[in-house]
Amino acid sequence: MASPANVSPCEQLPVAQVREYLTGLQARITQALEGLEGEGGARFVHDAWRKGPEEKLQGDGITRIMEGGRVFERAGCGFSHVRGPQLPPSATQHRPELAGAPFEAMGVSLVFHPRNPYVPTVHMNVRMIAAGHEGQPKTCWFGGGMDLTPVYGFEEDAVHFHQSCRDALAPFGAELYPRFKQWCDEYFYLKHRHEQRGIGGIFFDDFAELGQQRSFAMLQSVGDAFLGAYLPIVERRRNAEYGPAQVDFQRYRRGRYVEFNLVWDRGTHFGLQSGGRTESILLSMPLHASWSYQREDAPGTPERELVDKFLVRRDWL
Repeated sequence: MASPANVSPCEQLPVAQVREYLTGLQARITQALEGLEGEGGARFVHDAWRKGPEEKLQGDGITRIMEGGRVFERAGCGFSHVRGPQLPPSATQHRPELAGAPFEAMGVSLVFHPRNPYVPTVHMNVRMIAAGHEGQPKTCWFGGGMDLTPVYGFEEDAVHFHQSCRDALAPFGAELYPRFKQWCDEYFYLKHRHEQRGIGGIFFDDFAELGQQRSFAMLQSVGDAFLGAYLPIVERRRNAEYGPAQVDFQRYRRGRYVEFNLVWDRGTHFGLQSGGRTESILLSMPLHASWSYQREDAPGTPERELVDKFLVRRDWL
């Protein structure tokens, strides 16, 4: 994990500038998904919410959720901008000097669960947090990334996704992609299963080492790269034929997704510990998931291949 030395005091980065980018990103991404659904397809429900002064957190946000679509069984994309009296434990384990400090956080987080088992689930998140004790300069840092979780693995999809991640980071330093790729592999790991969640991507947190403006520019590059990283894969797989056996395996793999988000994900813990809006925090949950006791798929099957060839730490480029 990044050290607190990588976190710098806030500089000339207006909150309104970050907010405008994030709300615009949310709108662009949800509009693109509605385009995939086509005329007469599912549309996002826009749920604007606000937390008043009587609540643990104050602030507002927009939760956009689509369910029952032609292409996407469930797709959630949320923007939030909140303030609270003290950082929760999940945000201060690497910054003990900020324990109990007031904070402000904003970000966009999404998880898309497709209907077709051959289209992978995807997650993306970009966020900024600012915190500081009274009378001290605020400290700001950025976090986020994107990762892909296939049910059935395809080499060309994994390569394309990782190329997109590498290209988004390239203007900010050639060392960032391998560093963030490793960080993603280590973070999206189900320790209790000894299993990767998917084929990875990039992940970063506690990041401000490029200075506020350039670190924010890197965040924007990651957010802007998302549609190009994911939509070509959706288009390539959305019309693949499938049956009940593939749906059964899809729901079994989604059970693993639920396990990670509830047991290990720092973002979920941050939201719940800080008094965030539960419906928005849990928009990452799939519509359907299942569990099977000690399931073993036969060698040579696509289901076994997922575990043996794709749910492992690999250099995809």
